[in-house]
Amino acid sequence: MKSTLLNFITFLLEKLIPFGSSRQGTKKEETNTDSNYYDVSCFKRGDLLEVSRTLFVHFGIYLGDNRVAHLMPDILPAISRDKSWIHTVVTNKRLIMGVLAKVASIRVDTVEDFAYGASIVVNQMDRKFTVKPLSNEEVATRAEKLVGSIEYSLLWNNCEHFVTYCRYDSLVSFQTDKVDEDLRFCQAHSACKKNPPMSIP
Repeated sequence: MKSTLLNFITFLLEKLIPFGSSRQGTKKEETNTDSNYYDVSCFKRGDLLEVSRTLFVHFGIYLGDNRVAHLMPDILPAISRDKSWIHTVVTNKRLIMGVLAKVASIRVDTVEDFAYGASIVVNQMDRKFTVKPLSNEEVATRAEKLVGSIEYSLLWNNCEHFVTYCRYDSLVSFQTDKVDEDLRFCQAHSACKKNPPMSIP
């Protein structure tokens, strides 16, 4: 039954959503597919990792041993309990359906699956915060305790909120704040066009 439901949802997505079935980020066909593509020796347990995606930046916490905890919207855990199926890398279709259904999980993947060919930036967010980060061990322990299913919100509970809570004890998303700021600017600009200030003759 679950397989039939998943096949039906996949069929609908293929017809309704103009995205390919490739994973988010740079396609591995265009990058080195060697499992040692990333030198993880420069990462420390508890480091905050950032990778650029097409429209946003994705964040995770390095746990050591080539593992990264990160929050990913994903519909599959809501319709299947098959861990081997769920643990496969999240496709764009699964991600979009997770966003729409507000379903996500904090999952642990390899550095390669987390970054998917993109360059990794380490602890860059430390410059944006006035507070000092928690100890790396506390950061990693917080991330490990949160692994599992979670409600998702693009504005209030996304991957950036997850890492800022783990590292700085603060739920913050600079990307969300920037989008909100841009929307307010557009609304103000649009309102001025519709109702221009009175001109004095």
